[in-house]
Amino acid sequence: MVKNQLVKPFVKWAGGKRQLVPQITKYMPNTFGRYYEPFVGGGAIFFELQYNRSTINDFNTELVLAYKAIRDNLEELLENLRIHENNNSSDYYYKIREWDRNGLIDAKTDVERAARFIFLNKTGFNGLFRVNSQNQINTPYGKYKNPAIVNESVLKAVNKFLRKKTIKILNGDFEDAVKGARRGDFVYFDPPYAPMVDDKQSFVGYTLNGFGSEEQERLRDLVDKLTVKGVKVMLSNSSVPYIHDIYSKYKDTTIIVPASRNINSNGTGRGKVDEVLVMNYNYLEEH
Repeated sequence: MVKNQLVKPFVKWAGGKRQLVPQITKYMPNTFGRYYEPFVGGGAIFFELQYNRSTINDFNTELVLAYKAIRDNLEELLENLRIHENNNSSDYYYKIREWDRNGLIDAKTDVERAARFIFLNKTGFNGLFRVNSQNQINTPYGKYKNPAIVNESVLKAVNKFLRKKTIKILNGDFEDAVKGARRGDFVYFDPPYAPMVDDKQSFVGYTLNGFGSEEQERLRDLVDKLTVKGVKVMLSNSSVPYIHDIYSKYKDTTIIVPASRNINSNGTGRGKVDEVLVMNYNYLEEH
């Protein structure tokens, strides 16, 4: 299959997997049926694979609206983005960010919300998507000289790919996203990471309510259920004792990969860290 190099993430995303693409794709199964990515985020792996039979999901409604707007209403989305680009300034940024505080967002169309989301992502500080306890975006303005607010060539390429009838886009819980997974299918989980032991301020919750140990263990239970069904699973997370412990039954097919984190709420969470890839299939058998 010839891949389109312009099919790539259209937003910056904390925890994004662009730099880990070679390792993750190297350890994926050689063959599988349908591909599932329940925490798609910026979509680095999904767009790298460009696999037609895919189901993607994210709990973040504004992000999913952006995926759907690119697929269904590209020209209208581009028009909205051009308006944002022409007006881009600190004052304008905070005026648009204010929509989820003053109630204006409730009167906006899905495309207007999607354009707002992409604009705030491209111009917000360090590409960080962060919400407060009221689920309001609270990332400050980033003061970039030439942010790529209207990345038309990429958006057009992503539009063409997402319009394939065999690609599904969902917005909900990770468990619901894989309900249709069958024996021989492949699921890649990239959840919000468990915090590093020495970095308690690590920014790991990108959705309201965060993703604590209860959620991590619910995800582990789901991996176990999928394993029983014969579904191939790969999961990435931070390489900390807690994660190694809850996935100890998969220790023979668990590997540690070095990574760099560039987007974080503070500088201490950036730099070189170890991440873990947990698999429920035998890598050697697959290759």
